[in-house]
Amino acid sequence: MAPSPHAFPVVRTRHLSLLAILLLAACSVGPDYVRPAIDTSAAYKEAGPWKTAEPQVADSRQPWWEAYGDPTLNALVQDAERANQNIRFAEAQYRQARAISDAARAGLWPGLEGDAGAQRARTNNNGGVKEANTYSLGLAASWEPDLWGGVRRSIESGKASEQASADTLAGVHLSIQAALAQDYLQLRIVDQLHDLYADTIAAYTRSLKLVQAQHAAGTALLSDVALAESQLATAQAQAVDLDAQRSQLEHAIAILTGRAPADFSLPPATAAQPFTGQLPVSPVGVPSQLLERRPDIAAAERRVAVANANIGVARAAMFPTLILSARGGFSAGDLSRLFDTPSRIWSLGAALAQTLFDGGLHRARGAQAVAAYDAAVADYKQTVLSGFQQVEDNLSTLRVLDQESGLQARAVQSSQLAERLALSQYRAGTSSYLNVITTQVLSLSNQRTAVQLRGRQLAASVSLITATGGSWNAGGNATSVQKNSMQDSMQDSTQKPTL
Repeated sequence: MAPSPHAFPVVRTRHLSLLAILLLAACSVGPDYVRPAIDTSAAYKEAGPWKTAEPQVADSRQPWWEAYGDPTLNALVQDAERANQNIRFAEAQYRQARAISDAARAGLWPGLEGDAGAQRARTNNNGGVKEANTYSLGLAASWEPDLWGGVRRSIESGKASEQASADTLAGVHLSIQAALAQDYLQLRIVDQLHDLYADTIAAYTRSLKLVQAQHAAGTALLSDVALAESQLATAQAQAVDLDAQRSQLEHAIAILTGRAPADFSLPPATAAQPFTGQLPVSPVGVPSQLLERRPDIAAAERRVAVANANIGVARAAMFPTLILSARGGFSAGDLSRLFDTPSRIWSLGAALAQTLFDGGLHRARGAQAVAAYDAAVADYKQTVLSGFQQVEDNLSTLRVLDQESGLQARAVQSSQLAERLALSQYRAGTSSYLNVITTQVLSLSNQRTAVQLRGRQLAASVSLITATGGSWNAGGNATSVQKNSMQDSMQDSTQKPTL
């Protein structure tokens, strides 16, 4: 039986459909990504009985700085989220990474171009001169099927790079928040030291008047007056030095909140508005949670994924490329006949290309991609180890400072008692003024050390919260404040020239 005249077109259609399915199901060269394995301990070495609460996962919906209970600090962090230029820079980089990721996806689709033209030409054919017009209108399409998965690996790389940029943005937020909290808390410690010196200067002034009165009465030596004057002047000089420290901290806070130092001032804490900062219990969780809660670790892991995908991109470039093209439109010498049937034109084409010799270029690029992956893995593992170290360091610091502050409180009480007794004995004439000076110096030193210990505890607390990722978690990498900051940045960008 003779075959039907329509049999061959059907067979060809089936073959074309099968070819299309094969093209769509083409493999992706290069290794599939697997996150590098990290060995983690069951618990931190320093997570000991000094803690007053059970470890728990930080609440990503609650800004961590609010745990210090200071309204001024809360307001300053909000100002920094809105105006800090480092955050604006990181947000712009994130939008750039997202745009690059979107551009990579465009490689999966065919390109379509339209053209229209009008031309008048003069030709000379065997002595015959002719002038004619040509009008054309058409569409051209081209497509490079992703036979080896190079485009899909590029999309995978772009997506991972976008995620790494988002993690970096979260890390910048956390860094700015921590720097602001550190500077603000230390400024309040300087305020407390300033109050201590104000009380001390007042006490030293009273002591000087006492010595001067006794010297006038002939019961005290002139050397005692000189000692009292020297002690008072020293305390006054140290108080002035505190002003310099406070000014520098205030300037740093101004820059973090996006303002010039000349336009910013922070009143000292007073009895009416005292510093209410408290030392919070920092939930540290377990070491394995650190991989998800620290933005720098998450960003390093995403960079490993980028490097892994780039291996596939490099290997796909070593295989042949297929380009399919099609064009259709109209071309005529008279504009009125442009859309007539005889004016229709079309073309179909396919081109297969393969590099035969490149001097080892593609092989070198593949080796470069593998080396970049190994470097990214090493950087990721080192970032994890550094994170563990930072947590352990701050846990150890807080444990030691907790013990030290208890002992220092006892030292303060004892030195203040010794100071009161020495003054009483001096008034009674049973002790020299040198003994008073000694006890006063010791009392001031112990009180200053106690206040500084408080500052070190607050600093270590902020560092521990930062080391454990703050309120950040991978997969939900921005707090509500950070999301609002991103929206503000996007609104600002709409006011700028666009391409």
